[in-house]
Amino acid sequence: MNKKIFSNPKFIKAAFIVGISALILIFLSSFMDFSFISDKSSASVEEYSKELNEKLLEIISQIDGVGEAKIFLTMDNSGENVYLTNTETKTKSIEPTVRGVVIVCDGGDDAIVVNRVLSAVTKSLSISTDKVCITKLQK
Repeated sequence: MNKKIFSNPKFIKAAFIVGISALILIFLSSFMDFSFISDKSSASVEEYSKELNEKLLEIISQIDGVGEAKIFLTMDNSGENVYLTNTETKTKSIEPTVRGVVIVCDGGDDAIVVNRVLSAVTKSLSISTDKVCITKLQK
């Protein structure tokens, strides 16, 4: 029975058309621009970083003695999707991690304020103290 299927002219013609179509699609894909895919991930990292920066600034500004504050965050990676096995969900998104934080504030020369800010930042971002720099804002 299998020999009849493979020797059938309709099957051979259909297989030929599918093969040629696949080759044409592969050829055309070399001319297509897929940069929009990577731009989406970098944009989401920027959005994540901006949102994290705003939340952190809001919290730090509430600490007594901080005064005016500015924050600069650096991220370690662009985040990723990890494929999972033996679970109902197939992928899990891992958010980018914070590489470092620089905080410049009015109270940056007061040891008590620096300690409070350092504690708030390290605990809220789950990072070590050596990744945080706090200094006085120049006026």
